[in-house]
Order: sequence, then structure tokens, then C-alpha cells
Amino acid sequence: MLTFVIVFLGLSFLILGHEAGHLLVAKLFKLRVDEFGIGFPPRMFARRKGETEYSVNWLPFGGFVKIAGENDHMDPGTEPTAEEKQGFFFARPAWQRAFVLVAGVAVNFFIGWLFLTIVFAVGTQPILAIQNVDLDSPAAVAGVQAGDIIKSYTRVDDFVEYIKSHPNDAVQFTVLRDGGEVSLTMQPYIKDGTPRIGVALAEGGGERQGILQAAKQGLIASGQVAWLTLQAFYLLIKNLLIHASLLEGVVGPVGIFAVAQQTSQFGFAYLFQLLGFISINLAVANLIPFPALDGGRLLFLLFEKIKGSPLSKKVEMWANGIGFALLIGIMVLVTIRDVIDWF
Repeated sequence: MLTFVIVFLGLSFLILGHEAGHLLVAKLFKLRVDEFGIGFPPRMFARRKGETEYSVNWLPFGGFVKIAGENDHMDPGTEPTAEEKQGFFFARPAWQRAFVLVAGVAVNFFIGWLFLTIVFAVGTQPILAIQNVDLDSPAAVAGVQAGDIIKSYTRVDDFVEYIKSHPNDAVQFTVLRDGGEVSLTMQPYIKDGTPRIGVALAEGGGERQGILQAAKQGLIASGQVAWLTLQAFYLLIKNLLIHASLLEGVVGPVGIFAVAQQTSQFGFAYLFQLLGFISINLAVANLIPFPALDGGRLLFLLFEKIKGSPLSKKVEMWANGIGFALLIGIMVLVTIRDVIDWF
């Protein structure tokens, strides 16, 4: 239950941070911000400070920001003066609008970097994980799964030596999976004169580092996660076009909670690491040039600069509406798949 609360609050913080990035840069450019909401309506209470209403709402997942003129919308019967119009999003130069859009992405990347820096600074419990299982290998037949954590071993070399020491005997070891322990037995096969069970291994965890070194390692790791996320999106599109498979490798909120439950048994530092990865994933995902995402709106700005005038608001509205509907549909399908997998 504690893991659920931490991850829920963590995800809400990541989304709220994204919206706060839009808010801060909009304020920096003196745009009129009508409302900044924590959570989603119905409203619990609100306080006005200057021109902006800060609200707390009953649905506590993330938040939102309402910038005047963001959708080229004005209240019926009102016509702002030339000075007032300068506070509207659509009236600003394209480069300022681009900065406002990118601000949320920048905050998510910064939060991811901050979380990973904390992880490197406090150190994490060393673990040895199963990264991949070869098809039809002794490990696959015995029921070993990718993501299993090998108990009693933290180094690849030590586990490999254990397997090598039993060329003619069955090997037995215990893995941690879904909060429990699973004992596995298998007979190694011989390849190139060496006993093997058919798994790829990965060491995890590390010793505590100084804050400057931790910040450096956190930045490097953040860049690596961003690059891997881009590769994952490429494979996602490739699978969609070639295999008509969209959901493979995609994890929704339910899947994230399942991963967090598995991760939490090794300490809260690993939960911070997971949230850091998710924050960087959100940053990269929002830059994808897809309607309804920040990247899609940046693409519209690019078209505007090339064309010399804004795109038709009707076209933009329909594109964002269809894009949003597709994203919601994918999220629903992924959630259903994750629930089925969980049970």
C-alpha cells in the first residue's frame, strides 16, 4: 500500500511539474495565466493571486494550466485592447510560444536528472537481475523470466562460476519475483566447452557517491535513458507498420504500479530511480511530433513559420482532438492488457 501511495504521488508530481514548467515560462514572458490547478475538477477550493487563480481539485492526479489565448479562444462578447492582447498566447512570437511549450519537457528532464542524482548520492543495494532468457533454453524450460532477481548473488562472475562448477549436475537457485521467492532447478547445457543455462545477466545498484560525481553520473544516465526511450518509440512505430502490433513494450499506469511493487523490495532508492526514468520518458514522449502532445504543437509552429501564417484553427482543433482520442484509446487498451497480465 505504501508503494502504491509513493508511486501515485510521484506520478502526480511529475505531471504537476510539467504543467508548472509551462506556468513559469508563461509568467516570465508576461502572458496572462487564468488558472493553475493542482489535480482535476471538481474544484475543492481556489485562491486568486494577481490575475491567476490557483485551485486545488478533488481528482488528485497531476494538474493543469490555463494560459489566455492558448487555443485562440476569447470569452464571447469581449474584445481585448491591443495591450491586453499581448498577454494572449496566440499573439506572441513563435519563439516565445515554443519556449512555453518546451518548458514542461525541460522540467521533466530536470526532475529525472534530480531523482537519478539522489539515487547515485545515497547508493543502492547491489542486485543481479535476469535481463533476457533464450528461447527453449534450460532456464526458459525451468520458468526463469526476464526481470527475475537472483537471490544470494550480486555479481555476474560469481553466478557464472557457480554454473560452470556444475557441468554434469542440475543447478538450483532462488529468484525474487512479484514480492515472493521462486526456487528453480535446471540442467545446464554445454556450449563451446562451457556449461550454460541460457540467460543474459545484469548487475544493478552501486556505492554512494559524492554529490558532484552523483550529479555527473545522473546526467549521463538521463541522457542514456532519453536515447533508449527514442529507440523504443522507433521500435514501437516499426512494430505498428510491419507487424500491426501497437501495444508490445508499452506499459500503462497499472503496469507501472506492478513494476514498482517488484522494485520496492530492494529499497526506496529503486523507486526514486523508477520515477526518474518515468520523468525522462515523459519528457521525450511529449516531444514526439504527434497531435495533442507538446511536440505536435511545436510541429504546428514550424508549419506556421514555413507557411508564413498560422494554420487553420479548425485543422489544428481537429488534429489535436483526434490525437487526444487516439492517446486515450491506447491508454485504455494498455490498461486492460496490464490488468489481465497482473491477474
